Amino acid sequence: MCPDTRQLEGLSKQLDWDERKIQRWFRVRRNQDRPNMQKKFCESMWRFTFYLGIFIYGIRHLWVSPWMWDTRQCWYNYPFQPLSPGQFNHYAAELSFYWSLMFSQFIDIKRKDFIMMLVHHLATIFLITFSYANNMLRVGTLVMCVHDASDIFLEAAKLANYAKYQRLCDGLFVVFSISFFCTRLVIYPFWVVYSVLVESWEIVGPYQAWWLLNGLLLVLQALHIIWFYLIARIAIKAIFKGKVAKDDRSDIESSSDEEIYSSSSKNPSQTLKPKDSSHTGNLNGETHDH
Repeated sequence: MCPDTRQLEGLSKQLDWDERKIQRWFRVRRNQDRPNMQKKFCESMWRFTFYLGIFIYGIRHLWVSPWMWDTRQCWYNYPFQPLSPGQFNHYAAELSFYWSLMFSQFIDIKRKDFIMMLVHHLATIFLITFSYANNMLRVGTLVMCVHDASDIFLEAAKLANYAKYQRLCDGLFVVFSISFFCTRLVIYPFWVVYSVLVESWEIVGPYQAWWLLNGLLLVLQALHIIWFYLIARIAIKAIFKGKVAKDDRSDIESSSDEEIYSSSSKNPSQTLKPKDSSHTGNLNGETHDH
């Protein structure tokens, strides 16, 4: 349902409509195929349950581990470090989850940050696989726990939004913004990445995959900075205006120079008809905020 230039020209001649109007009609029609509120609520509930469960599981094992409190412990006696059942289960669950996110994003409605999410999922999957294959399990579990912590509040805010608890949604989104900043812009770069970048070099010495591993970690950090900019914009609006604004990652298609207005709109799923004196038609339709 995304006509190319030739199809647009043909429809424009048949209907006597300009091409921008036809593009607007198709955009509104595609938005009607988005998942309904119940489906989005169920998806967010599933992700919330996973993030909460895997974070509790991971932190439970890390809390009694010396490398959580002293990251240099991640590299002592490396690579001769035993694999515990808890670490194996943590890795298996995280890898399975991110593979599911990787495949599902191709069948879901494409968001504005589709490319960034694709890069993020690819880097995450490769990092999980790479760290497991190279027995970097200690630092790997730290990275996964740091990333899961803030996602719990994001999914909780989405659930509150879908359930129409606006104040709760605003509060949870602000908490998510703070936790995102603390975990991904403070703990992750200054403790975890620093440990892999500097401490591993000091304790283990240069190893063959050092550049690749740190490159992937820094790719994730670059994505964190971009996302925090988008998150901060929404959080500031939530604090000063009392309501979370529309997510910049919304799955509603839009254009910076076009808005869809509808005062007495027809259903955009109506059939496009050739031009005729008795069929004027229109391309207006209702949109639904995410």
